[in-house]
Amino acid sequence: MDFTEAKLGRIFILRLREGEVLHETIEKFAAEHAVSGALCFFLGGAEDKSKVVVGPKDGKACTPDPVVTLLKGVHESVGVGTIFTNVSGIPKLHMHASFGRNDSAVTGCVRMGVEVWLIGEVVILELAGSLAKRAKDKDTSFEVLEVI
Repeated sequence: MDFTEAKLGRIFILRLREGEVLHETIEKFAAEHAVSGALCFFLGGAEDKSKVVVGPKDGKACTPDPVVTLLKGVHESVGVGTIFTNVSGIPKLHMHASFGRNDSAVTGCVRMGVEVWLIGEVVILELAGSLAKRAKDKDTSFEVLEVI
């Protein structure tokens, strides 16, 4: 285990609008407000045909083809994630969320494109003073969290 310490910085409350893409909107906001590290919460609706990554096809992290499911109908949603800048200084969101409709649920990563349906509420808790960054892992090619 590696670790770094941070202090609570600014707190942002965002109201996302219908049609906005969750990860794109949050990353753009983080870049505009110089957020280099944060904890991020999402609550709201996900649009029909939003894309959720539900795992690698063969169970290996280095598989380039993720299993992506399309939501069928609008879904209630809740998610939690982190924002850290990559080695180029660009904020990157890593968020997993659960999506429910009637008696079915899907849980996965939002990175392929979850579109907001009606309302999306996001709270970002900035983690100030942290040395954590996302760097490309040579084995998986993912930008993974590294702490100094």
